[in-house]
Amino acid sequence: MKDYEQYDISRSSFDEFVDFLFEHDVVPIPQGHDREREPWYWHAEVTHDAQRVLGLYIQLFEGPEFLLSRYTKEKLEQGFWAIISSNIECAVTEVIWERQVPFEERAACVRAMYYLYERFFLKEPLETSSNMWWDALAYDWHCGNRSRANGGEDELMQDVMYETLERILALPNEACQFAALHGIGHLHHPSTQEAIERFINRPLSPELREYALAAGRFEIM
Repeated sequence: MKDYEQYDISRSSFDEFVDFLFEHDVVPIPQGHDREREPWYWHAEVTHDAQRVLGLYIQLFEGPEFLLSRYTKEKLEQGFWAIISSNIECAVTEVIWERQVPFEERAACVRAMYYLYERFFLKEPLETSSNMWWDALAYDWHCGNRSRANGGEDELMQDVMYETLERILALPNEACQFAALHGIGHLHHPSTQEAIERFINRPLSPELREYALAAGRFEIM
């Protein structure tokens, strides 16, 4: 069993936080039983302040343009996977559900993800992280871990994610549109059909149109 690396980002500056996410040796995700080396965030314990981390994520998502000049694409891909993993306690998939932080601050973090797509992923979608981003965030509604019928934050956060995904879907870029459809296909929002009908009225490639229709049927894998 591998030892866990200890990190304390509870007082990190923005630059220190960004380095914590992206400045690591790149280790491909192991395939099969090949576990000799594993990505850093698979074995990390992170001391953090959720409210502070949410603010740092918002700052990063709203102004991500500098990343390409600071890190290699491989480090960025690994770092974005760390952000949406559930391996570390400060992953965005974890902190947006920290109820000790006011909901509006957590919702603001999700809304800021639009700018991550508009200002970064639109220009550089990387390999898989931009497409799988919303899979990590929205899949709980697809598999039944969360349900709109529960009301409360299950409903409120679903609305925030849907609003954000609709904005990303409007970006003039197929990679961003595929990513948004991926999320919409897992989120199971009651307004899904209206969004898909509006989208497929545009000029689309056959592949994108078929993917949109599959998202509307909630058949995205």
